[in-house]
This record gives sequence, C-alpha cells and structure tokens, in this order.
Amino acid sequence: MNLNAKTLFPEVDNLELLNHQLITKKDLLNFSNLLFETIKEATSTKTQIPQWLKSSEVRKLLKISPGTLQNLRINGTLQFNRIGGIIYYKYDDISKMLDK
Repeated sequence: MNLNAKTLFPEVDNLELLNHQLITKKDLLNFSNLLFETIKEATSTKTQIPQWLKSSEVRKLLKISPGTLQNLRINGTLQFNRIGGIIYYKYDDISKMLDK
C-alpha cells in the first residue's frame, strides 16, 4: 500500500512544499485536523459488524444460549445458511428479527 500525502488527503489541492515556503501554525492545525479525521475514519471502519456471523458470534451479540439459538432456527424465526458444518446468519436477518 502506497501511503503518501496525496492518497491520505485527496481534498487538498497542492501538497507540495518548496524549500522557500513557510509553514504557519494555521497550516499545522489544518494538517492535524485532516490527520485526525483520516485516523477516525480508518478506525471506525474496523468496528463494523461483518455481513455474515457464525453461531458463536450471534450468541454473543444476542446474549443467548446455544439452545435458544437452535430454537430460533427450528421455529424459522431466524434464517440461516449451512456451509459444510458451519452455520452462518445474515446480520440483516438478525436486525429484522429484533425489529419484530
């Protein structure tokens, strides 16, 4: 991954600083604000919930027992997909179930 000023801050037009140019306190403040916003955006995307969750993740999210999760599957309350021996649940289905 190539990280340079232009990839981090595409909204800034001219990022090249020449030897004879001075950096003011306002420039540093603007740069620090841009840097903090970029860091905030980068860290907020990592906390997103994945689209597909395993049974253990659903149990932790809903704070329910394995038996309760099994009952939700059997009753048809919660849709699931089985791939191999692993059962996956769509996060959207879980949120729809909670809205009912």
